[in-house]
Amino acid sequence: MIKYKIVAVGNIKEQYFAQAVDEYVKRMSRFVKTEICEVAECNFRGAPKEADIKRILTTEAKAVLSHLEGYVVVLDINGKLVDSTGIATALAKAAQNYSVVTFVIGGSYGLSDEVKQRADARWSLGAITMPHRLARVVLVEQLYRASTINNNIAYHK
Repeated sequence: MIKYKIVAVGNIKEQYFAQAVDEYVKRMSRFVKTEICEVAECNFRGAPKEADIKRILTTEAKAVLSHLEGYVVVLDINGKLVDSTGIATALAKAAQNYSVVTFVIGGSYGLSDEVKQRADARWSLGAITMPHRLARVVLVEQLYRASTINNNIAYHK
């Protein structure tokens, strides 16, 4: 059974987001094992300067990079725009060569170039910017949808 690992900068504070993530992880459990690794988000008081943001991204990158394994997909607004069937196809292909697919969700300032360069793929969930907590909900729903597509289950319409 393939494993999906989600490495996310920051944690989910809102109960409704956490419940949504838990629900989709539970639904996926018959298809894949799912692990969520949260790494600390660096907080900054006030308006950070460019050097501050670079330092934040570098610190977060060290933590993120230590958790990466297998095929790595970074969520990035500038990544390849993927739809549900494209995600399903990409995951089925990755499963032929890897036992783990790791997804990375950045924090408030995104991800460092170092993390992006380590990725095997960079996906965009759309042209909008969303909070990283909401991106996690969208990601797990799409992973569940891809699982149903790949297993010919009628969830996907």
